[in-house]
Amino acid sequence: MTKAVSTRFIPKSGIAGLVENWRADILSGFLVFLIALPLCLGISMASGFPPQAGIITAIVGGLLVSRINGSFVTITGPAAGLIVVILDSVQALGGGDAKAGYHYTLAAIVCASVIQTLMGLMKAGKMSAFFPSSAVHGMLAAIGIIIMAKQIHVMLGVKPDAQSLFATIGAIPASIRDMNPEVAIIGGLGLLILIAWAVVKNRRLKMIPAPIIVVIVGMALAQYFDLDDEHIYLFLPDNQFLPHHEFTIGPKFLVSIPQNFLSGFAFPNFSLIGTGVFWQQVFAICLVGSLESLLSAAAVDKLDPYKRTSDLNRDIAAVGVGNIICGLIGGMPMIAEIVRSSANVNNGARTGWANFFHGLFLLIFVAAFPRVIHEIPLASLAALLVFTGYRLASPLEFKKTLAIGWDQLAVFMITIIGVLATDLLIGVAIGIVAEFLFHVWRSVNWKQVFKLHRDIVETEPGVYLVKIGGAAFFANYLALKGDLAKLPKGKTVIFDLSESWCVDHTVMENLHHFCEDYEANGGHAEICGLDQHVATSKHPLAPRKRCA
Repeated sequence: MTKAVSTRFIPKSGIAGLVENWRADILSGFLVFLIALPLCLGISMASGFPPQAGIITAIVGGLLVSRINGSFVTITGPAAGLIVVILDSVQALGGGDAKAGYHYTLAAIVCASVIQTLMGLMKAGKMSAFFPSSAVHGMLAAIGIIIMAKQIHVMLGVKPDAQSLFATIGAIPASIRDMNPEVAIIGGLGLLILIAWAVVKNRRLKMIPAPIIVVIVGMALAQYFDLDDEHIYLFLPDNQFLPHHEFTIGPKFLVSIPQNFLSGFAFPNFSLIGTGVFWQQVFAICLVGSLESLLSAAAVDKLDPYKRTSDLNRDIAAVGVGNIICGLIGGMPMIAEIVRSSANVNNGARTGWANFFHGLFLLIFVAAFPRVIHEIPLASLAALLVFTGYRLASPLEFKKTLAIGWDQLAVFMITIIGVLATDLLIGVAIGIVAEFLFHVWRSVNWKQVFKLHRDIVETEPGVYLVKIGGAAFFANYLALKGDLAKLPKGKTVIFDLSESWCVDHTVMENLHHFCEDYEANGGHAEICGLDQHVATSKHPLAPRKRCA
């Protein structure tokens, strides 16, 4: 929970903001650095990239993007949501050669980032509203399932002989049976620490980042088990009820990173730029990265105690510029990352300089102490990712979606199955089609599908009436979102939905968020005219249809 802060005081930006707020921002930047270090390493390796690639991305995000973006307290860097799309690119472009796939994917990142930058310059930040909320959440849940399925094996110290995702999931019982006990102890204890830390209520204790505790405990166990030296051991040899299996342990279970920071740089290979599979990966990286970044930046704005609103167009353009640089020097793509940003707010950050300091601390640490990074066990990083994946796909996410309506749960589930069975792009497309089909079932007038009937009038000085008619749903909301962005701040906005035939969950959610943001900036906004509509559930943001 963040402390209530008077919105009368708004931190300055730029150099003046640094002078005014450097104490708060440098402390928060340091604490976020402690969280970011293990996550950057784990996300990068889970994506099929070298460990240092994730750190390169966070450094670029902190030192460069924080100075040109349009947000205030977001932390930019690699995120778990990008693991699936990047790993898929490495495998698809490399054709079994991981090193070649890495360099081809760097080229795809550069091309995707150019498109991303142009999207920001062309004011495409509002495009996130086009995608149905349940399909987006389904995509994130599917990503969480995929992360867990792959990282559980790493946490147990086993490499499954599986060529597909479903085979990887099916191999989990065998990996539990064949686990490397000492590696599994490191990973399992790390996971238990994360679970315990999630229920800790003490504010002072919560100031200590759980990921750094997991890493420190993992490093201590790695020293105890002597992971630096490859050797064979018997697990509990004196216990008669256990089969005396021999296990091998050694440096391959530790992070491998260059001793010289500059030697960790790598360069893209554009030789596949003329192929269809290359551009398929480009668009997947661009879509998933842009969508996640926009959603995260908007979510972080709601956590900002000073109630500032990010310029999402400038933000996505800045992230695009940062990603171009990352692709050129061997880094992963970055997004506005929600977990680290939440920690940044809770730690008292005031400006984007906290993001800058987090990148600076990462640069200093990786340049000065590469040997320390080498002592981090892979199982500890896998535990962090398994926990992250669980949070993306927890039963609570299913419960929250069901509360909105059974149709939204259906779209959510269909998207998950589509992503798991195909890939991210096709899976999200399947989810969008499912949402359309539910609108067919509700007898939507298809002449109104891509054009929302709306009228905005100033009924009296400072009072704006927004009348919405016809079918209001995700495919036609973009135009209204553009109109709402032009309304002056600090006035009164009233949404009249009495003439609308139906309103979907995505529109209800977007209107609700607009009202929250508008009131946070000193205005008043309300939604009315839904008395004659029947909702699919008791949830306030459930889809609804007007009575005949």
